[in-house]
Amino acid sequence: QVQLVESGGGLMQAGGSLRLSCAASGPSFSRYTMAWFRQAPGKGREFVARITGYGGSMGYADSVKGRFSISRDNAKKTMYLQMNTLKHEDTAVYYCAAYMGYATDDEGEYDYWGQGTQVTVSS
Repeated sequence: QVQLVESGGGLMQAGGSLRLSCAASGPSFSRYTMAWFRQAPGKGREFVARITGYGGSMGYADSVKGRFSISRDNAKKTMYLQMNTLKHEDTAVYYCAAYMGYATDDEGEYDYWGQGTQVTVSS
């Protein structure tokens, strides 16, 4: 069982940067593929980025590639999302998720979810 808590969201002007964190509790954190998803107002949840257990494989949605960077610190049981050059369309609730398997962008595969953190980007 893994519990996930996101932090770091807030209000930022377009062009700025934010770093989100996802703190996990429970055993075997390094065995989990971790991911970020987001849900904008009136839209469905979409994949943002993912990273495998030891960080050997990362993947990004085309909309954030080159601007966002995912990382993890297994000793701290924490995953991060560095968001640079923020755009208004990045406004969403950001969720971290975990699943004990290899890399996937499919939210249906993820077993554990955080409560979300709001990111608002003003244009």
